[in-house]
Amino acid sequence: MRLPYVDRSGGTQQPFPAPPNRHHRSPVRPFRIVTRQAGPYDRRVVTPEQSTIPARKVSALAGSCHPGPLVVVTALTAALAVTAGQEPGRCLLTTGAVLTGQLSIGWCNDAFDARRDIATGRRGKPVADGAIEVRKVWTAAWAALALCVPLSFACGWVAGAAHLTAVAAAWAYDLRLKATRWSWAPYAVAFAALPAFVTLGLPGRPWPAWWVLAAGALLGVGAHLGNVLPDIRGDLATGVRGWPQRLGPDRVRLLLPVPLVTASALLALGPAGPPGVRQMAALAGAGLIAVAGTVLGRRREGAAFAAAVAVALLDVALLLSGGGLGTGAS
Repeated sequence: MRLPYVDRSGGTQQPFPAPPNRHHRSPVRPFRIVTRQAGPYDRRVVTPEQSTIPARKVSALAGSCHPGPLVVVTALTAALAVTAGQEPGRCLLTTGAVLTGQLSIGWCNDAFDARRDIATGRRGKPVADGAIEVRKVWTAAWAALALCVPLSFACGWVAGAAHLTAVAAAWAYDLRLKATRWSWAPYAVAFAALPAFVTLGLPGRPWPAWWVLAAGALLGVGAHLGNVLPDIRGDLATGVRGWPQRLGPDRVRLLLPVPLVTASALLALGPAGPPGVRQMAALAGAGLIAVAGTVLGRRREGAAFAAAVAVALLDVALLLSGGGLGTGAS
């Protein structure tokens, strides 16, 4: 670039040479800082959206395992193990086996029902709502079952066989028997097998008394009725016609106290000797709770199942006050 200037002597404009650009031929080229904005799918940068995905999947998987029944059954089994006098290490093995078994049962249930739930537009289940893939739930179910087998046999071969019988009955319920008139049978077998699993893990492998097994089977039938009662109409809409669905909600609500109170009576009157004040008080309380659950179940759908859980807890108290699981009794 050349700048003009005015010649004062002649009045003509002459170009004035501009000073040379010293950096024009410089070998050092100027640099610039390039900033790059991370996109939502940039694997090198963890975005808030990506960080919440694993937590959502874990939460959905936890919701698919039926956490309510899982916690109740696992806690009751742990209480039975302590009542029977198992050592702490064996109690942990027993509880771990039942926990993994219940996980496999719950995940199997949701995964198997997913296609029917989605087809009928049923909501309230993580798989049906699209929160987690069916394949992942099946994988979790089989993984939990794979853990359940060695944990069960770690308590003894006979005890392990008893527990795996309960787990197999529950899987049979999920895969087939739930929609038949025999839907009560897996519950009866599984609940009767749980005290057997506990006592057969003791030294000498004793069987529980007959009245303990009978009470467990009756509690299983009651748990089945109480668990299905809130969902009978939805089950009928999706094509599930098990024993409670065939009876209808009104009949189930009236029938529910019968197996629960009968189980409590067996546990209160079954041990040798006359029943004490605690046993009779627990029996009376079980009857009142069962009847209250039946009455309140007309307005609150979960009241019947809550009553079944409360009666089961009272039955554990009966076992504690009655001297254990009656091993060796006949």
